[in-house]
Amino acid sequence: MITDPQGTILALFLAFCRIGGCIMVLPGFSSGRVPQQVRVLLAAALSMAILPLLWNTIYPQVSKSGVTYIGLIFTETVIGLMYGMMARLFTLGLQFTGSVISMLIGFNAPGGMDIVEESNETALTSMISFCGLMMLFILDFHHYVLQALVDSYSVIPFGGHIEARASLVSVTDTLQSTFFIMLRLASPFLLYGLMFQISIGFINKLAPQIPIYFISTPYQLMGGLFMLYLSIAAMISQFSDAFLGVFNGH
Repeated sequence: MITDPQGTILALFLAFCRIGGCIMVLPGFSSGRVPQQVRVLLAAALSMAILPLLWNTIYPQVSKSGVTYIGLIFTETVIGLMYGMMARLFTLGLQFTGSVISMLIGFNAPGGMDIVEESNETALTSMISFCGLMMLFILDFHHYVLQALVDSYSVIPFGGHIEARASLVSVTDTLQSTFFIMLRLASPFLLYGLMFQISIGFINKLAPQIPIYFISTPYQLMGGLFMLYLSIAAMISQFSDAFLGVFNGH
């Protein structure tokens, strides 16, 4: 028996603010391919699931009506956005790595519609980002994100103030870790592109009358795709292994 229906709804909405803010930017769930109604219903279902676990934390704050409740709506949404954004920045790093690899191996075909997002990307970039996201879902990365959200009620006290400095430090640390991880994943292709272009430059100096850059493009593309064939499994594996270290580390 629910003794306070109004307080229960208000407490559920506060839980929905943090969960919904995270789902709004979480990789995969925030994709343009997922209907908005599905995202809203998923966030509502998750909020109903975690509310009994956090009832003693959320419900006492509901009695403080007025401006305090409006402030809680804002702070809870920002906290959820921060947790979802840290996971999203990591997946955006893989998308950027795919764009770098496409450029280095000479795969400069016109971009088409991305599989995950509503943006134009090359087929190679779409394949790499989709494989990375699919691997994260296979490993149930969203379970770790939701667990971190539940634990965040003890890390960030409910009803307290957001520490802007600590939040910015977490975001910048995530960006730093993501940059070094993606640089490591793209490093073979960086070396390949650099060595290939230097070699072609020397050959062009030896035979300037031959349009060597037009002739070398198929060989550059063939070698780059062969390297990708040999390394894509290790690349996606290292990407998925590094996710928990980046996300849980901050």
